[in-house]
Amino acid sequence: MVSHHVFYQLALLALLWLFVMLPLSWPRRSATPTTTPVTPIQPKRKRSTEPKAFEGLTQRPLCLLCEQETGETALAPPRRPDPMPPTNRRPRTVDTSMHFCPHSDCDYRGWLGLNNLRANGHPNGAPWRQFQCLSCLGYFPEHHGTIFHGKQAAVELIVRVLACLAEGLGIRATARVFEVAPHTVLQWLVEAAEQLRAFSAYFLCDLHLEQLQLDELYAVLRDRKAGEISDEEALKRLERSPYWVWTAMDPQSKLLVVVDVGSRTLAMAQRVVHQVTEVVAPSCVPLFLTDGLKDYATALLTHVGQWMQPERRQERGPTPTPRWIPLPELLYAQVVKSYRRRRIVGVTHRVVFGTRLAIEQV
Repeated sequence: MVSHHVFYQLALLALLWLFVMLPLSWPRRSATPTTTPVTPIQPKRKRSTEPKAFEGLTQRPLCLLCEQETGETALAPPRRPDPMPPTNRRPRTVDTSMHFCPHSDCDYRGWLGLNNLRANGHPNGAPWRQFQCLSCLGYFPEHHGTIFHGKQAAVELIVRVLACLAEGLGIRATARVFEVAPHTVLQWLVEAAEQLRAFSAYFLCDLHLEQLQLDELYAVLRDRKAGEISDEEALKRLERSPYWVWTAMDPQSKLLVVVDVGSRTLAMAQRVVHQVTEVVAPSCVPLFLTDGLKDYATALLTHVGQWMQPERRQERGPTPTPRWIPLPELLYAQVVKSYRRRRIVGVTHRVVFGTRLAIEQV
């Protein structure tokens, strides 16, 4: 058994511990409690869905073609020579007003309807006439400068081959149908493309259009002509269509205003829009419709823009920097299509420059 003395000593120690430790652990009334301030919960700011007004650029975007044109000095146009007087011989029955002398050392080179050409018959029974220039006394066939010049194949065969290619038949398939080498078909295609480019550059000028649709497709003829790829590689690439073809079309008349080949870059967009501005009339600014490619907006702003001096917001301080802004008559909208499993599931319209009301009126 535990003795009473030991029990009393333990009870005394417990009472002493309570009297000493409790005052130390008890909070003092004089001390003010430190409370952390409660910060009110602020609601998250919602971003505005309304489009912001375009404030302009401090620098005009770079276009390489525009820089080249400003750096070149315009040559004086050549002097038009006097028409040749008619001779005392019998009147000419062959109309030569749509032909000109192609010789570089002739003063009448490139001039039409100056009565300096005469027909010289069909040499060696050839299907094409021979013309003679009375100024330089040089001879040339009437199909000089066309894709038929220097060809031994019949004209009907070349036309049919190009017609099949235009309808979408492949190069190798066309060569098998007409029993022609594929390299020959490819060469005819390249020459026809260059002929059509020269034809378009001559006739397409000062156009008045209401709207233009710009889009990207595919081709490889430029690399083939420049010698960067071989004929075999060009034939393979034409089957796969790996390169983009940029087009600008009038949706009302279905006229292809610009067709160019290149990758999807800002420089290529600048090049296409530069060609469009050279084709349309100076006072014409059509409605531009494109896909969601952002480079179109920069290219259009480069060629259809102007400098604007912003107004002062304060009486003192430096003058605001001039801004490059689009012209007031520029209308530009994007048509963005959403695809799912190669099918269109939605179309979104975005107004980039101008107002939706003005665009809908066009």
